[in-house]
Amino acid sequence: MTFLEDVKKTAERVTGWRRPAAGQLGVLVRKPEIATFRFRDDGLVPNHPRWPLIILSRAVRLPRALDPAAVFEAIFEKNGWGGIWRGEIYDYLHYHSRTHEVLGIARGSARVRFGGNRGRTFKVSAGDVVVLPAGTGHQALSLSKTFKAVGAYPPSGAYDECAPTPQYYERARQRIRNVPRPKTDPLFGAQGPLFKSWRLYR
Repeated sequence: MTFLEDVKKTAERVTGWRRPAAGQLGVLVRKPEIATFRFRDDGLVPNHPRWPLIILSRAVRLPRALDPAAVFEAIFEKNGWGGIWRGEIYDYLHYHSRTHEVLGIARGSARVRFGGNRGRTFKVSAGDVVVLPAGTGHQALSLSKTFKAVGAYPPSGAYDECAPTPQYYERARQRIRNVPRPKTDPLFGAQGPLFKSWRLYR
C-alpha cells in the first residue's frame, strides 16, 4: 500500500495529474468548525503541558476531479509543513516528543483515540484536519476500508516516535516543552486557529 502510494505521489508530481493548481488552494480551504481539547499527563503519555489538540471539521473541500491526498499535500506544503506522508494512522499508541504533527483525512473515516489510554476517542472523516502538539498520544482504533490520511510536520521539529513506557517518558517531557510553536498554521499560513489556541507564554 505504501509503495503504491509513493509511486502514485511521484507520478502526480511529475505530471501534475489530479493535483490542484496553486490558484485553487484558496477555495479548497474553507472556514471549519473548530474544537480544542487538553489532555493530562498520565505518567506514560506526557501530552502537551500547555497547547491543546485542535480538530478542524470539514476544513478542506475535496473535489472528485482531484486526488484528495494531493490536495492536502499542496496545502501543507504551501504553508511550510513538510516530511509529508500518505497512509494510515498507526493502530498502536505512540507520540512524538520532538515535533508537532498535522493529519489531513483524505478518504474514509476512522475512530482515533487522542491523549493516551485515558484520553478521548473521536471520529474523523474526509475533509477533517487534526493538529497535534508534541507529546499528544494517538492511536487508530478502527479505520474504514477506504481510509487514507496525509501527515506533515513543521520545519522546526524533528521526527521521533515514542512508546508509552517509563524509559521514554522522563526524557520526552523536557523535549516536548522545548519544541517551538510553528511559524505557520498548516491550513491558513500566517494566521489561523493554531495561533489563537497555541498562545506563547513567557
